[in-house]
Amino acid sequence: MKKVVVTFGEIMTRLSAPGHQRVRQCLPGTLDAAFAGAESNIAASISLLGARSRFVTALPRNILGDACVGFLAGFGVDTSAILRTDTGRMPQYFIETGVAQRPGSVLYDREYSSFSLTPGDAYDWDRILADASWLVISGISPALSPIAATATLKAAKEARARGVTVCCDLNFRARLWNWEPGTPARALARRVMGELMPHVDVVLTNPDQAFDVLNISWDRSRDTDQAAVDKAARTISRAHPHLKQVVFTLRESHSASHNDIGSLLYDPATDRVIRAPYSDGSYKPYAMHTIVDRLGAGDAFAGGYLYALQTPGLDDPATALAFGTAASCLAHSIPGDINFVSRAEVENLMNGDGSGRVVR
Repeated sequence: MKKVVVTFGEIMTRLSAPGHQRVRQCLPGTLDAAFAGAESNIAASISLLGARSRFVTALPRNILGDACVGFLAGFGVDTSAILRTDTGRMPQYFIETGVAQRPGSVLYDREYSSFSLTPGDAYDWDRILADASWLVISGISPALSPIAATATLKAAKEARARGVTVCCDLNFRARLWNWEPGTPARALARRVMGELMPHVDVVLTNPDQAFDVLNISWDRSRDTDQAAVDKAARTISRAHPHLKQVVFTLRESHSASHNDIGSLLYDPATDRVIRAPYSDGSYKPYAMHTIVDRLGAGDAFAGGYLYALQTPGLDDPATALAFGTAASCLAHSIPGDINFVSRAEVENLMNGDGSGRVVR
């Protein structure tokens, strides 16, 4: 049975200032080092929850690449399709975690990475996709270089040709869309992602990114207005009628430390809108008053949602949406990009146990 979720993208060295310090406070000195990337985060989440995942990328043939492969393998992620190359370098990013009214900050250092320099035909797609049920890509990969954009498009086409469902998280990163001088980031993203969208079955995004990447207008001042958000999802579906699902994460940011999180699923076949979390007859987002680290929370949602869709007992779309949302909520309590939670912990939150009491 085809049950492997394949994710395709770049992984980086994550260098973070400890606690809530600024980078300039730590250097010269010490930064916390790990590995992270949207697609690798999703693969790790799926594996940690108990399903099969395979991560596809290109890494330099050196000790950093070796450490990264070992890091992913430690979560049970299938790393057999990772290309090792003498071309390019290990990319990295620096992060300051925000708190209260001070937002977090990310500095990318990704140019000339091995992944951004590796063409799509370098990967063995027959082997990579032979047992795949899903291919997960994102709008981050095409933002890295023309080569990465073409490789991402090829990955989607290869998956669709084999009957593999393609999921794309739009993940607009304005600072990355700079490989065509003279073209604004938003214009470049819209053009490149417009070529990719016909090969996507399920799109993950939010109303802001729908505007940035798909040029779907909506009234940002009404971000808590459910009707306005519903309309944005339906507009995406009408603009891309081949889509099987449109999925939004819904975030209301009161401060860097206090966000509300929820989600929405629009099913074009039934014109049905589903929200999570949903209790007592209404949509009630999770209120997170003490965020530890919000990076990777969207990836935690994607990993939880895709895991649930393939797991008996969780595979109803409404249940899967609730599972993914609860997984994302919990991810905000964990330092780093990887969502170290179990299925039982996610289901406890889904079932209303958000007390945070010590489990003895």
